Amino acid sequence: MDNRFQGVQMKAVRIHEQGDTSVIKWEEAPEQELTPDGVRIAVKAIALNHLDLWVRRGIPGMRISMPRVLGADAAGAVVETGDKVTDLDPGQRVLVSPGVSCGHCEYCLSDRDNLCRFYGIYGESLDGVHREQVVIPRRNVIALDPETPFDKAAAGGLAYLTAWHMLTRKARLRAGETVLIWGVGSGVGSAALDISRLIGANVIATAGEDWKLEKARELGAKHVLNHSGADIAAQVKNLTRKKGVDVVFEHPGEATWETSIACLSKGGRLVTCGATTGWEAKIDLRFLFFKQYELLGSTMGSYGDMCRVVKLIEQGRLNPVIDTRMPIAEIAEAHERIEQRGHFGKVVLIND
Repeated sequence: MDNRFQGVQMKAVRIHEQGDTSVIKWEEAPEQELTPDGVRIAVKAIALNHLDLWVRRGIPGMRISMPRVLGADAAGAVVETGDKVTDLDPGQRVLVSPGVSCGHCEYCLSDRDNLCRFYGIYGESLDGVHREQVVIPRRNVIALDPETPFDKAAAGGLAYLTAWHMLTRKARLRAGETVLIWGVGSGVGSAALDISRLIGANVIATAGEDWKLEKARELGAKHVLNHSGADIAAQVKNLTRKKGVDVVFEHPGEATWETSIACLSKGGRLVTCGATTGWEAKIDLRFLFFKQYELLGSTMGSYGDMCRVVKLIEQGRLNPVIDTRMPIAEIAEAHERIEQRGHFGKVVLIND
């Protein structure tokens, strides 16, 4: 094992306490020791997720040890590998798979590792990957084609994994069906639009600003609705000739939940991955069983899902939208951009 990096200080995005963006530090931090099954990666691009903001501000009921390195999404180049890693060479472009599991339980061995009882996410339940260099177990490293841009790969991480699992595995969205996507300008919302377009579904997309709706239309949404003070359910019923949509892609939570239910067709499927606006959700059980709705919870996706998404990005069939590219030293400003909802797609930071 090469011990050149032991004791070396390299920069990382860290917090020492939870709070506003002033707590974020791009600072010197001890470099990680290379393990026998580890891969040391020179990080070239990172992508932000709303999860990073939650960790920084504090997640109710979750205690996070400090200091904490933030971030789940990173792409870069291999620097060196541990003794047990024989299939990656220095310089190889790679992506970090953001979900961590035990690797040997029934779920992990059946391409359902996001159900593993030990499942975690980089930057949330363990230190993150927003570093100059990061050491990752080989099982969480995905090799990339030499032509794959670092920024596109990083932008295609957690948000795409989440949206892919929600739409393909849980909601089973099919060509010709209609899907309502809330908050299409967000990272997971823009990923859902891209994946729905690939599947061949008709997309009704919502956003709170008209410029985001125009962008969604350019990217393939058939109908766009401004959800600021509008009766979305009535508009959806009008667009679908009173039928409703086959699938609702739900992630805001409490603020949109009842409207989402009202937008479903008979036999419709609602799939949700978040509760950004609150977690108290109500439903009239008579409608649930009489209209045969399916309510589906979803968290992240499997390692296999992540590999499938990467291949589709490399083939140009999926195309992550990058809103902004910034130097990694401007990480606090990047958090603020997401917090203020001034973005469409992913905010990516570059480490030159």
